[in-house]
Amino acid sequence: MSAPQIERRATAGVTASGRTLTGYAATFGSLTTIGDFAERIAPGAFTKSLASGRDVLALSDHNQSAVLGRTKSGTLQLREDSKGLQFSLQLPDTTAGRDLAVLAARGDLGGMSFGFVATDESWSGNTRELRSVELHEISVVQSWPAYSQ
Repeated sequence: MSAPQIERRATAGVTASGRTLTGYAATFGSLTTIGDFAERIAPGAFTKSLASGRDVLALSDHNQSAVLGRTKSGTLQLREDSKGLQFSLQLPDTTAGRDLAVLAARGDLGGMSFGFVATDESWSGNTRELRSVELHEISVVQSWPAYSQ
């Protein structure tokens, strides 16, 4: 049996303050269409993953060679609240980091995304609810997010 594939979802809404990006990588309860099914994220979906101490990466457009930060070093901070998965990212002093800071300040970023493996999900017809996920990464998305919220 092969390992589960990492899925990716995105949301809009990034705020820039200097070289710090903040916002939500995911919000709870919003229904969106993913291909031929609808999906929503349940409150608490990230609780177990965040409590595990897993090193979560911050990437640019899910590119594993474009690391922007990580929880292990403290340059990425993640917290789950009643709205969703909140993040604070200290951008590096690299070309990618500087470019993203400028795009964010101008309001040109598409939003945020996250890469995950579903560990608890439920289906009702063609609607999937993510109850618990193993979080691998969040990404700054320069184009269009899957979840517009």
